[in-house]
Amino acid sequence: MKRWSLLVLVGMTAPAAAASMDQTLMRLDPEERAHQVCILRGIDTLNRSKKLKKVDRLKTSILSRATFDGETVIAKGGAVRANHRWYRLKFTCGVGKDQMTATSFDYELGPEIPKSQYEDLGLWE
Repeated sequence: MKRWSLLVLVGMTAPAAAASMDQTLMRLDPEERAHQVCILRGIDTLNRSKKLKKVDRLKTSILSRATFDGETVIAKGGAVRANHRWYRLKFTCGVGKDQMTATSFDYELGPEIPKSQYEDLGLWE
């Protein structure tokens, strides 16, 4: 499965950026689209929780592959980056029928991942 990075939409009005984001998401297969909307929801949820500061990246399948059943992404081996440090993350994310929205995001934050493991896991500072 290909992993795509979502485009950063700078300098666009909110409606134009949202429309462009929707167009980008629709180009992805349903499973990848579900992963991407869960990543966006997860970053927002974690930033709002204040458990971590400066959350800017979330990966669904670092320590083990995430699963998708058409309605839910379950990541038991994910990771989240905050303030240039990575932490283990498990989450369950519900998605809409078209995989364009994340309807729920429940998570369990794990310990910090040692920097000595970053390269093996495909992580960076």
